[in-house]
Amino acid sequence: MQLVVARIGRAHGIKGEVTVEVRTDEPELRLGPGAVLATDPASAGPLTIATGRVHSGRLLLRFEGVHDRTGAEALRNTLLIADVDPEELPEGEDEYYDHQLIDLDVVTKDGEEVGRITEISHLPTQDLFVVERPDGTEVFVPFVEEIVTEIDLEEQRAVIDPPPGLIDDRAEVASSRDASESEDDA
Repeated sequence: MQLVVARIGRAHGIKGEVTVEVRTDEPELRLGPGAVLATDPASAGPLTIATGRVHSGRLLLRFEGVHDRTGAEALRNTLLIADVDPEELPEGEDEYYDHQLIDLDVVTKDGEEVGRITEISHLPTQDLFVVERPDGTEVFVPFVEEIVTEIDLEEQRAVIDPPPGLIDDRAEVASSRDASESEDDA
């Protein structure tokens, strides 16, 4: 099975290094020197990692055969894909690979059907479940412990405890302006 583990960003310096947006919880395992990665688009690869280092909180990689800024810039926005055994599980107890979460049924803690996870969106601050509702619309559910209370892979479901307004339009908006207008009317 193939998993996207990173996206190549801009070139860094003049010696062929690139910044990467890491999309794996195990970068030391997937993005170490010597790792051979498939690419999307396929015409850019496969790429073999020659060196890796962290600079100012960002992972920088250099690939074999890429020795200058021009070659590095040509790789921009390329996805790096690792071959992973489908039976392999992440090290952490509460960690999941995207393929384990895709197609899970999403229900509220009260048992109300919300929909099915169709995609995991990896944002800089948190991951989001893209959930397709039965009527075909989509709702975005932050993948945080306060909202996603249970992942049950055997039952193929994710249980959520959504705050008001996340999956419905019943949110109550309270502001100091509303309160002061009510007092003025009295």
